[in-house]
Amino acid sequence: MAKKIIVKQVKSVIGRPESQRKVLAALHLGRIGKSNEFEDNASIRGMIAKVAHLVTVTEE
Repeated sequence: MAKKIIVKQVKSVIGRPESQRKVLAALHLGRIGKSNEFEDNASIRGMIAKVAHLVTVTEE
């Protein structure tokens, strides 16, 4: 079974570039405190790396 990760937004997108806003939208985030669960794979890890300063990641 694939590992799962939980991504939670902890900082606002106000004043951030449009590319970072689009990455958060692709992760189904957008408000502080929202979280979502994903399978751990390279594409998700790449998106997380682009917005690492705005989110926290917890592995299950």
